[in-house]
Amino acid sequence: MKNKLIIAAGTGFLGNVLIQHFNNKFEEIVILTRGKSEIKNNIKYVNWNAKTFSGWEEELENTDVVINLAGKSVDCRYTEKNKTEILASRIDSTKILNEAILQCKNPPKHFINSSTATIYRHSEDKEMDEYTGEIGNDFSMNVAKTWEKTFYEVETQKTLKTAIRTSIVLGKNGGAFIPLKRLTQLGLGGKNGNGSQFVSWIHEKDFARAVEFIIEKELSGSINVVSPLPVRNEEFMKKLQKEIGIPFGLLISKSMLEIGARIIKTETELVLKSRNVLPKRLTENGFEFQFGDIDKTFKNLLS
Repeated sequence: MKNKLIIAAGTGFLGNVLIQHFNNKFEEIVILTRGKSEIKNNIKYVNWNAKTFSGWEEELENTDVVINLAGKSVDCRYTEKNKTEILASRIDSTKILNEAILQCKNPPKHFINSSTATIYRHSEDKEMDEYTGEIGNDFSMNVAKTWEKTFYEVETQKTLKTAIRTSIVLGKNGGAFIPLKRLTQLGLGGKNGNGSQFVSWIHEKDFARAVEFIIEKELSGSINVVSPLPVRNEEFMKKLQKEIGIPFGLLISKSMLEIGARIIKTETELVLKSRNVLPKRLTENGFEFQFGDIDKTFKNLLS
């Protein structure tokens, strides 16, 4: 059993997935949160604002692993205000954690920072891995590039650094799977646009297992944390319909998506961008997925 795990911004869906997974694998788990400092279910919650020091930084001494999940949700309209907040929330938290690690007498052994599989360009043909993947140039990709640059530009000699390029994490109790399931149950789970765009995804259990694998194997650098089998949007939605037992799904055209996105204040990019991403570094290091294909994943999540 390892000594201490810190999860920055660990009160959301992914934080809870990691807490459940690591609960019996660390002596102590500390969550950095904008909420109040307290101890709940043997987890220590410590207040921070993800920008400045206020005492939370002392928790980093003698820590095994720090995982940073901080960042404003991209599920919003890309107004100038939201774009500024999306970038700042990622850069500020990464910067201050880098600074905190440099100040430690006994710094954390491993710093794992969130990144995104959206760093790669839209691709309906070429598979994107960590070696040959093509990084593009639009708002989302530039956020990802700046985020990783900020993370890596500070050298932490005693602390390993890994950026996890995560795709959609599918889970029973949170994340994107809940609204997808509801829409499909209502008969609205048809393909989005022409349906040819790839969906990169990962089961919540494999997400947590991949993070543990990265820690155990001491892997550093940027790693795609995605399933080895991305599927086209049309196939993804058809398989979800089948597993739920709904024989049809309303096809949602690009123009309908654009109207709907304005109404619910989000962006069509979240469903129309083709993320054809492979976890090459995980698989070449021997990681085995429990839920590598989408059929098995849907069966598990709907059971």
